[in-house]
Amino acid sequence: MSKRGIAAVAVAWLAVLGTGGTAVAQPAPSGTRIDRQVVQRALDEMATGGGVAGVQIRVVDGRDRFTARAGVAEWGTAKPVPTDGRFRAGSITKTFVSTVVLQLVGEGRIGLDEPIGRYLPGLLPDGDKITVRMLLQHTSGLFNYTAALPLGPDGFETIRYKDWTPQEILSIATSKPLEFPPGTAFSYSNSNYVVAALLIEKITGKPYDAAVSHRVLRPLGLHDTSVPGHRRHIPGPHAHGYYTVDGRVVDVTELNPSVAYGAGEIISSTADLDRFVDALLDGRLLKPAQQAELTRALPFTEGYGLGLEQIPLPCGVTVYGHTGGIPGYSSFMGTTKDTRTRVQASFTHSPEPGAGRGWDKVLDEVFC
Repeated sequence: MSKRGIAAVAVAWLAVLGTGGTAVAQPAPSGTRIDRQVVQRALDEMATGGGVAGVQIRVVDGRDRFTARAGVAEWGTAKPVPTDGRFRAGSITKTFVSTVVLQLVGEGRIGLDEPIGRYLPGLLPDGDKITVRMLLQHTSGLFNYTAALPLGPDGFETIRYKDWTPQEILSIATSKPLEFPPGTAFSYSNSNYVVAALLIEKITGKPYDAAVSHRVLRPLGLHDTSVPGHRRHIPGPHAHGYYTVDGRVVDVTELNPSVAYGAGEIISSTADLDRFVDALLDGRLLKPAQQAELTRALPFTEGYGLGLEQIPLPCGVTVYGHTGGIPGYSSFMGTTKDTRTRVQASFTHSPEPGAGRGWDKVLDEVFC
């Protein structure tokens, strides 16, 4: 659920691998730009250097498109990572939530610069000062509730299966003072998107997951994507993520994702994320005015727009998308603004420490 730098997304919350289970990408057709073997070697490096148990990616570059994988799906086995596997997408959930909020803005049902207290009176002590835009852009000043939770290996078992309500989550956030006056600075806070999901529920009169499904998942045919609520398992084929706790290898694939709510609970696949980000950046989900707001960052928001971040790579290319992290999993959703070149990826964490080196080489080969 926490924000990751693009090149470091694979190493967040990590530990990992053994050997075996590598699937070699097929040679690229003649005349294509991306060298698939370079990509494969980088994935193999990630999966054998510690930090990543398994990785699956989907690459699209014009008409050239392929999947690749490395590592293992289950610790201690040679079972390969499924290239069509589902995974916990973490903070990529925020882009789905922001999309629905912006759709409601386009319909005139929400004012982007209206205080959240207008729609959810009494929810936040400073609700008259925090606007909808500030929530989506992490400039509200709300304390990040996950910073107060034991989400790492030490202590995670104490909350792993706990049922959370959004109100319980926000009680943690509002127990702390604002980190800065609303609108004056940027600080990534999962609390913002808990409020944003509650806003969707208030305006639509239905659970936010139903709104996401009705407005995004079903229209785009995202059949592998779900908002699990309190359901602990990952449906369909998937790789497993791990922690090391007191010297023991612990499979943390199953957990109660209600702790993440609108900030990071979605389960998806690389195919679905690719279809989603392609449609979003192509302007097929938002009206032009809201499309412009989606990618508009402020000088102090580190490239973060409204649920979408832009990251300039060393070669001068800017990637648009989001990263995600939740115990056991890290994820990446990225595209060029014209959507010609896109990469979606999932990384499972292993019980062995490591830096997960190699991801920067994938980005360089694909985008640069």
